[in-house]
Amino acid sequence: MVKETGLLQRTRWFYALVGGALAVAFGGVVTGFILLGDSWFQLLMAAALGIIFTQVAFLAHEAAHRQIFASGPANARLARVLAAGVVGISYAWWDSKHSRHHANPNRVGRDPDIEVDTISFLDEDAAQARGLRNAITRRQGWLFFPLLTLEGLNLHWQGLRHLLSREPVKGRWVELGLIALRFALLLTPVFLLLPVGMAFAFLGVQLAVFGVYMGASFAPNHKGMPVIAPDAKLDFFSKQVRTSRNISGGWWATWLMGGLNYQVEHHLFPNMPRPHLARAREIVREYCASIDVPYTETTLWRSYGIVIAYLNRVGLAARDPFDCPAASQFRRA
Repeated sequence: MVKETGLLQRTRWFYALVGGALAVAFGGVVTGFILLGDSWFQLLMAAALGIIFTQVAFLAHEAAHRQIFASGPANARLARVLAAGVVGISYAWWDSKHSRHHANPNRVGRDPDIEVDTISFLDEDAAQARGLRNAITRRQGWLFFPLLTLEGLNLHWQGLRHLLSREPVKGRWVELGLIALRFALLLTPVFLLLPVGMAFAFLGVQLAVFGVYMGASFAPNHKGMPVIAPDAKLDFFSKQVRTSRNISGGWWATWLMGGLNYQVEHHLFPNMPRPHLARAREIVREYCASIDVPYTETTLWRSYGIVIAYLNRVGLAARDPFDCPAASQFRRA
């Protein structure tokens, strides 16, 4: 009982520290924004704001997994306020999508994270790409990180589209109100205190940094790991471990990625708070070795290389099989 109390106290102190640090950082950005005035150095404040919003999104993710408070409803309320009211994305949309991902990571037809969007994650989706999407898919590995500059805008749009759809949405009007208030508080000072061109540049930088940071934190987790066929039979443990990839680095990777660096443990124990994942990693690694289940862990930079190579390989399916200089000459003849 004493040990459990100690773990709970450590969890509370950890999230209090994270929340306090983000509040101080946000206060620093507001102060810097006011002091800098009409200056292009404001773009530094915009970049800092993109980083802060991403870190808040990590907290919303943890609250949605019931990691912060003992009460489920309290976690859900916090997740909704952080996601919609601070970050500006729909908690209802994200929660539905993310829950399906956790149940069936990398399973064809069931994991929404590998469904085709601008990027194709499956050969069959790449082969069906047409027009502009075909041109992007053919080079999607190299274009992946540049495209992430638009991911922030995409996350806002997807959430709003879900909230404005005709399907039932829990907390629809609460979230729409929070998102409207959030954008009013953000856009009003930006457009009142900065010239129009600088204001749009501020928003562009903030959204780009937010999108790249979010995408660069989530992409290493599963992209390039085994894809499960729709009819494959796998037990829970094997399914979660084989499709997940950890990022090495210890404490700095945990802070940088909001605990997503321990993706294997997070998928096995989705309610486990961030400060306890490192210890769980030791136990899981040892157990995987004892039952001969592959446990994947690599560096952050190596994971990006794997993701780019995987996306480029999938993108080959979008290419014309006769797209080579010799074939072009024969076609012209």
